[in-house]
Amino acid sequence: MLDQALVALASAGGAAVATAAGTDIWTAFRERMACVFGQDGSPGSRIALERLDRSAADLDSVGAQETERIRADMAASWQTRLQDWLETLDEAERAQATGRLRELVALAGQAPAGVSAGDGGLAVGGDASIRADHGSAAAGVMGDVSLGNPSRPGPDRS
Repeated sequence: MLDQALVALASAGGAAVATAAGTDIWTAFRERMACVFGQDGSPGSRIALERLDRSAADLDSVGAQETERIRADMAASWQTRLQDWLETLDEAERAQATGRLRELVALAGQAPAGVSAGDGGLAVGGDASIRADHGSAAAGVMGDVSLGNPSRPGPDRS
């Protein structure tokens, strides 16, 4: 049975997986998380990579409304995996593993806070101020724009 500090670390590790999935840090994170479970290419590492990829695919397969539920399920699932795995380690292995997990939790803390936009979109995680002055145009995302005065209507224009 794990002490409370290790249960808390496993919980933070599960949350880190859920936080990192779908962000710019995911590729580096998943590689490092897999290495927590074993050396690169070991059975433990390969299994972890497969599970991490399934977790990310689950997140990618849902709409924005379900994302938070999937992230919560992912965090709980990975917490359980991490707790079960930590229980199998001897003291020396556990000390090494907890150091790696702490690094991954810190790495996930650098992930953007769930803000993303597709191609041609704009995502803002905090305040944004977009202004135009002196007859110019401003927008978060802007397509083709022509600025200038319209031509004056002539006799054949209504």
